[in-house]
Amino acid sequence: MTELIPMERIEKQIFLIRGHKVMLDSHLAELYGVSTKRLNEQVRRNIKRFPPDFLIELSKEEDEALRSQYATLKKSGRGRHRKYLPYVFTEQGVAMLSTVLNSERAIQVNIEIMRAFVQLRALLATHKDLAQKLAQMEKKYDHQFKIVFDAIRDMMTQPSAKPKNPIGFRN
Repeated sequence: MTELIPMERIEKQIFLIRGHKVMLDSHLAELYGVSTKRLNEQVRRNIKRFPPDFLIELSKEEDEALRSQYATLKKSGRGRHRKYLPYVFTEQGVAMLSTVLNSERAIQVNIEIMRAFVQLRALLATHKDLAQKLAQMEKKYDHQFKIVFDAIRDMMTQPSAKPKNPIGFRN
C-alpha cells in the first residue's frame, strides 16, 4: 500500500509546545481534506472527547511565537482571519479526531499520523541511547587518557639515572 501523505511531510508538522509533541489544527484539517473551521466545529461539538492532555488552545503569545519560529505558517489559511486561537492536538488528540471525523480519508490519514508519531518517538529514543553511550565512552576514555598523560608527565619529570656525556673535545 502506498502512503497517502509522505511521512516527512507529517513529521515536519509535529511541533513541541508545552512539553508535548503536537500538530496544529490547520495542518490536520489540510491533511484530512476539510476546512479548519469544520474540523474545529466537530471538536467543539464533541469537546468531552478532548481533555486538556489531548487538545490545547494556544495563547496569543504561543501562536505568535510559533508563527515567527516557522515563518512558513500562514496567518489563517488562505488569507482569512481566524475568529479563535488555534488548537493543537497531542498524539492522543489526533487519535481521537478519527472518532469525530468519520471519513475514509480521515481514517487513512490518522493511521499515517500515528505511524509518524511512533517513528518520531523511536528516533528520539535512539538519540537518547546514543547520547548515553557516548557519555559513558567519554568517561571511560577520559580516565584511560588521564593514565597515559600522567605516565608521560612522570617520564618527563623523572631525572635521568645516567649522567650525560659532555659534548665536544676533552683536554
